[in-house]
Amino acid sequence: MSIDIIRTGAELELAARVVELVRQVAGPGAEAEVMVRHDAEALTRFANSMIHQNVADAATNVRLRLHLDGRTAAGATTLVDTDGLRGLVERTVAAARLSPPDATWPGLTSPTPLHRSSGHHGSGERSGLDFGFDEATARADPAERAGRVRDFVRAAGGLETAGYCRTTYSSAAFANSAGQSVEGRTAEAAMDGIARAGGADGVARLASGRLGDLDGAVLGARAAAKARAGLDPVELPPGHYEVVLEPEAVADLLDNFSMFGFNGKAYAQKQSFAELEAEQFDPSVTLIDEPLGSRAEHAPGLPFDDEGTPRESLVLVRDGVTKAVAHDRSSAAEAGTTSTGHASPASRTWGPYPSHVRMEAAPAATEPADPASPVAESAQPLIARMRRGLLITDLWYTRVLDPKTLVITGLTRNGVWLVEDGEVTGAVSNMRFTQSYPQALANGQVLGIGSESILLPDRWSGTRYAAPALHLASWNLTGNASG
Repeated sequence: MSIDIIRTGAELELAARVVELVRQVAGPGAEAEVMVRHDAEALTRFANSMIHQNVADAATNVRLRLHLDGRTAAGATTLVDTDGLRGLVERTVAAARLSPPDATWPGLTSPTPLHRSSGHHGSGERSGLDFGFDEATARADPAERAGRVRDFVRAAGGLETAGYCRTTYSSAAFANSAGQSVEGRTAEAAMDGIARAGGADGVARLASGRLGDLDGAVLGARAAAKARAGLDPVELPPGHYEVVLEPEAVADLLDNFSMFGFNGKAYAQKQSFAELEAEQFDPSVTLIDEPLGSRAEHAPGLPFDDEGTPRESLVLVRDGVTKAVAHDRSSAAEAGTTSTGHASPASRTWGPYPSHVRMEAAPAATEPADPASPVAESAQPLIARMRRGLLITDLWYTRVLDPKTLVITGLTRNGVWLVEDGEVTGAVSNMRFTQSYPQALANGQVLGIGSESILLPDRWSGTRYAAPALHLASWNLTGNASG
């Protein structure tokens, strides 16, 4: 990612120009909102312990949504010259006039200042909010990512490795015809890699607002230790097992809770398990969406959403009690509440959902952790208390069988071990599971939570979860992956 992708103020000027063009083309009665994003992503991939791909892409996207004579339409363009912007406005106005009446239009966000936090990226220079933005990450070059890949490969000690190191940068602005006008920028880095020994894979991944936080040698050593510990796995019969899920696996729980459970549209249409003020989780469970970051962590997201609503921390579950779901303006109107700042280009169809969820960690463990262990540090005290059960590193290919009860099926991967009397006694083959996620975290089912929440990247940039290890009383394993 080169220095010339860093922009300041250009997006806000573009957004204001489009709002003015809407007034010229459609008249003062049109309600218009414009989101302009300049996104840059650079990716260094490696396989067979060698870098095989180094790519970078940057693009500016202008999205317009307008409500005209009771009808709504949206359009987008990457052409930001005068003709391109006018074409976007004229196409969108024409589409609105051909659209059916929209009785669910929630109106525009009124002028509202951004929430200030000492821990978030803040906005561009003109807003005076630039607290946590890490410019070094935004300007990272291929050599910096390649250096971390080199360290990962060397630390794996000759094992076959594969994965990626990624840096992203976004500069965005929002303006609407009601007078809301905000801007912001963010940067993020992530590394995800595996090491392979005799057909056994070990994984290590980490996300951060600073590329400088990613240590390829530490991640490579962790992945290699897990791979070597996964040799000669045995098959176990299906059944309900006591488990310790490592942070990588817990991130999948947070992802599915977010997408389906705390989705404001699903909640408003009674397709979610969520019941506000109900004791739906174990009292040890607290979940918070933190798009502005916390605890000196650089923020993962912009300080406003695609409707210009300022973002702030949202407590989803406090001490086991469900407190909130995520809303854009449409789902909030349907549910009789206000937007929580979770609008996205797809939120009116898919529904708004939180994408920066943290599960609160437990107080610091009293037992010393073994840094050379293949077991995640926050999971070590948990397995020490387990008489017989499974340690599971990662879940993948998870699919929803029933969105209301959030019954999920999927596979384990990157390491499963049998634990007996507090010790890892052997590797276990991957297994399929079929499990209601809310049921797994219900009152009395959470036997322990790790003392550190790890920042983990999702498959998509701009989304990440902070997860500790989790000790659960029961996990329904329904078959062996081999058959």
